[in-house]
Amino acid sequence: MTPLLSLSRLIDKISTGIGKFTMWLILATTLISAGNALVRKIFNIGSNSLLEIQWYLFAAVFLLGAGYGFLRNSHVRIDFLSTKMSANARNWVDILGIVGVLVPFCSISIALGWPFFLQAYQSGEMSQNAGGLIRWPAYLLIPTGFALLLMQSVSELIKRVAFLRGAGPDVLSGEDAKSDDQKAAEALEAKLAQELAGVK
Repeated sequence: MTPLLSLSRLIDKISTGIGKFTMWLILATTLISAGNALVRKIFNIGSNSLLEIQWYLFAAVFLLGAGYGFLRNSHVRIDFLSTKMSANARNWVDILGIVGVLVPFCSISIALGWPFFLQAYQSGEMSQNAGGLIRWPAYLLIPTGFALLLMQSVSELIKRVAFLRGAGPDVLSGEDAKSDDQKAAEALEAKLAQELAGVK
């Protein structure tokens, strides 16, 4: 398991780096969107290329950041069910989901998305809007994003199997495994409890 766990750590580092990069894309999208709106309202000047780059960046955030979201456990879970399961059961459910759903879905998306990108690249497909952008960078995000998610799913699968074999920690338990929604709910509950205690 040691070489596989080393591979998992490497994949996690890559996903973390890409995830942090996508956070900057959110800032870029916000600034471009605000600047575009201001220029349109103040000077009555619009730009289709600026409008399109917004949704290119928006798509990049979600597609390129999906693997990081999986790493940080910020994807959708049915928490009220998973919290009632044993650690082994939670990990088995994840293994079945990764192998039976996520890996096939990512593989199909890559297989369908790559020719779609190649066709647009080879034809030089452009936006139909005046002053619009070339399309292939947006299409490239589809296979790239799903490839990154597939890569992270391999890392998560290694971690689940390592736990079940007693060779690694349970990444689905503890503070790091909690989703952002769980952490926010717990912080709210703690604050409410403190306020109620102060009233008494």
